[in-house]
Amino acid sequence: MAFNTAYDLAGFMVNTKAAAVYAAQESSLFLGGLMIPQIQVPAGSIAAQLPLMGAVTAQKLTSASHDADDFNALGITSTNKVITSNIYAARDVVRDLGGIDPNELGRVLGNAVSAAFDKDCVAAMSGLTSSADTGTLTVNAIFDAVAQIRGAGETGQLYGILGAAAAAELMKVVGSQAYAGSNAQNEALLNGFIGQIGGVRFYQSAFATAAVSGVTGFKGAIFGVDAFRIAMFKNVDLEVARRAAAVGNDIVASLHAGVGIVDAARGVKLVDAA
Repeated sequence: MAFNTAYDLAGFMVNTKAAAVYAAQESSLFLGGLMIPQIQVPAGSIAAQLPLMGAVTAQKLTSASHDADDFNALGITSTNKVITSNIYAARDVVRDLGGIDPNELGRVLGNAVSAAFDKDCVAAMSGLTSSADTGTLTVNAIFDAVAQIRGAGETGQLYGILGAAAAAELMKVVGSQAYAGSNAQNEALLNGFIGQIGGVRFYQSAFATAAVSGVTGFKGAIFGVDAFRIAMFKNVDLEVARRAAAVGNDIVASLHAGVGIVDAARGVKLVDAA
């Protein structure tokens, strides 16, 4: 249905907002919180503080220890990781001309916001301290990267993000039939799923490039769920304001969030150093 914002702005905004939120959530690899968990930014703040608890060594007590003195107390040290939220916004001016499809407008604005955020998530992967020289991406290179992460103590589920070229290299080696299919719930994760190899669930992204990450030869990254966190202040929303000079309305889609590394040892960036 087409709308004319001069007399049907309310109906127009309902459909546009629904389309923008849906498109942003469906086209993003990270907004759903599967690979990178989210923490909430407190009201009145622009940043989330994540406490990082240090490890302690447990002591073994023998059966006769009840007669002994208390065992040594090893205090748990902690630090705070601060992740600042940013505003990602996309804007269009809709004139009072009629014939406007709110679904198309919402889709474009939602995709723009999610793309900007996904790029920042990929850029954050450049800070992973461990790096594997992959050359042409092979299964052996993946196994080596996984060994680095597991050797650092990560035992949870691992995720991988690969650029389009790196994903093609990998699929040429392993094929697709044995690895096809995904139980992910949004379109980006469903359609971008490559397969599970070496305990890593791989997805491909057009943003996993050297230009976006800032790392020469960047092919992608493998990481655990505790490698990063998303600081979420306000998820995707849509606002409208009358713009008399344009004889129409400003339509703005926005997202208030940030992403940061929590533990660089729980991830590996895949880099072709050739």
